[in-house]
Amino acid sequence: MNEVIAKMNKAVDYVLHEFNSIHTGKASPAMVEGLKVEAYGSTVNLKEIAAITTPDARSISIQAWDKGVVSDIVKAIQKANIGLNPRVDGGLVRCPIPELSRERRQELVKTVHTMAEEGKVRIRSIRRDILDVLKKEEKEGKMAEDDLKRMEKEIQTQTDKHIESIGKHLTEKEKELLQI
Repeated sequence: MNEVIAKMNKAVDYVLHEFNSIHTGKASPAMVEGLKVEAYGSTVNLKEIAAITTPDARSISIQAWDKGVVSDIVKAIQKANIGLNPRVDGGLVRCPIPELSRERRQELVKTVHTMAEEGKVRIRSIRRDILDVLKKEEKEGKMAEDDLKRMEKEIQTQTDKHIESIGKHLTEKEKELLQI
């Protein structure tokens, strides 16, 4: 049961991480830290080659540890097409956060709904997989039918709890996105 809860928690955490990558008009390091940068002959995450800060609510500053990768960072931000227009200021890359249009907000709400639905599907598949294992054990005589029914109820309770958690986070993110 602990394994099932851990897997479901991981699915919820993943969805929350994905939600954090969607910007709401407020600057957040999570918006860019996962970007892939072509540097040093390979692909690395931006957070591995630079310090990312938010000096105010409307901008992100990226301080590369090696000035030679600044142009690579700018290219990665532009290539990611996340609505940021990076400006180089010495060894610092500044990304002002543009105001979101109503249409863009609606697009982001749809994206967040899709992410939430993927998380719910992931949780349901965890439930399905564990129930298949339990039914197989019951067929092989390793588990009593009463135990199977009890476990099914517990697993369904956990599934409902985790799906409800995703729903609450979705509602919060939706409010955040639609807030002007």
